[in-house]
Amino acid sequence: MKLLLLIFVPIILGLSGLPDAARAEMRLCNQSYDVLNVAIGAPDGDDFVTRGWWRVAPNQCAVLEREPLQSRYYYIFATDVFGKEVLAGAVPMCVAPRRFEISGQRDCLLRGFLDARFLEVDTRERSDWTVFVSPRPT
Repeated sequence: MKLLLLIFVPIILGLSGLPDAARAEMRLCNQSYDVLNVAIGAPDGDDFVTRGWWRVAPNQCAVLEREPLQSRYYYIFATDVFGKEVLAGAVPMCVAPRRFEISGQRDCLLRGFLDARFLEVDTRERSDWTVFVSPRPT
């Protein structure tokens, strides 16, 4: 099943009367028909840290970063429950088969981790952002 990635700023949430600080976070909403396993890459000093896995059921959302976003770029990677890449890009970062937090993104394989290609997400320097994963029309 082919999937389409939609990324946009949740303007409607900003108009809902809720304070921005209460919503300042990175979210991923799964509008596909598959359960997704999701990892995030975030800036950490001069390098990056990757964390995973969040299991996101269809029509559900997960909060990947609970703090206001401090960087313009974050990185997302997702697979289905069979390990097939659903959301991938061109940025190499480290992941592990089970729950993980990995500092530094060089020499993944030599350090005993797996190599994955993360999708770069431009948050336009907003303090909150939502990534939507939707099925492509057939």
